Amino acid sequence: MKLYDIAIVGATGLVGRKILEVMESRNFPVGKLKLFATEKSIGTKIDFKGKVYFVDKLTAEALTDFDFVFFSAGGPVSKEFAPIAAKNCGLVIDNSSIFRMEDWVPLVVPEVNPHRILKHKGLISNPNCSTIQMVVVLKPLHDNWKIKRVVVATYQAVTGAGQYAIDQLEDEIRKLPPRRKKFPHPIAYNCLPHIDIFYDDGYTREEMKMVNETKKIMELPTLKITATCVRVPVIGGHSEAVNIEFEKSFELEDVRNVLKNSPGIILMDDPKNNIYPMPIITNNKDEVYVGRIRIDETVKNGLNLWIVADNLRKGAATNAIQIAEEYILRK
Repeated sequence: MKLYDIAIVGATGLVGRKILEVMESRNFPVGKLKLFATEKSIGTKIDFKGKVYFVDKLTAEALTDFDFVFFSAGGPVSKEFAPIAAKNCGLVIDNSSIFRMEDWVPLVVPEVNPHRILKHKGLISNPNCSTIQMVVVLKPLHDNWKIKRVVVATYQAVTGAGQYAIDQLEDEIRKLPPRRKKFPHPIAYNCLPHIDIFYDDGYTREEMKMVNETKKIMELPTLKITATCVRVPVIGGHSEAVNIEFEKSFELEDVRNVLKNSPGIILMDDPKNNIYPMPIITNNKDEVYVGRIRIDETVKNGLNLWIVADNLRKGAATNAIQIAEEYILRK
């Protein structure tokens, strides 16, 4: 098996560490491995496959001759260094939002639009975590019944906001003064309808990411879609209540069969026996879970369903690794 030289930028963060974990669990063929992070993390020890690696300082000169470079250090770092890596390495897979809506950058979920992977100019963007899990479910439904409109409300875990968010939740639950305050209000025993910044029209940047990224990934620029994104006091795992209006009529059993047989999806839809997706079930899983499938009687060809996935795995690290795996297969 050919081995591939890998660099991870932002290796000490939640997503960076999860990329390493996913690589190991999926037995990704890693050759040389270099880990980079900000000044405060230089020298940090990280174990990978029984070997200890030390985190190095990120420099432009260091980003040379890697087969894959994974970025998970935030928009400013990606903006400065990802184009350099794209010129000097095989392929950059960027987890930030900075390049996602650029026309020249493929925005990829392998179960949905793998044909875009080879149409890159050195860089592929990893979509928003909430977008990823939703489009995995929307794609096979659209292929069969043509989606007309989508309304989604998210219930997003604090891991989506980083380690400081976890610290704030845990401190508040223990009734301790927060070590670091990530949110403008308490998150323990609370829900915040506020993820990322607000725009003048009242929507947040997170909500518009879901709208615009879904249209780009599914190649449906006129799709009617609206979102409300909410942070909830859950450590890991994003949940979504999704309402879909189709152009064509459908049978519930056909919907279940299509989803059950679609890649990357696990069907959990037996509510009479209390079987439905929950974040605690999806923890550390790579698949997207769907259930609570039912007809919306208020519109023609309407459907309600509930989608849950591990936001650090399928919503970030796993999707990035799957892009690399698919790239290797297709190349």
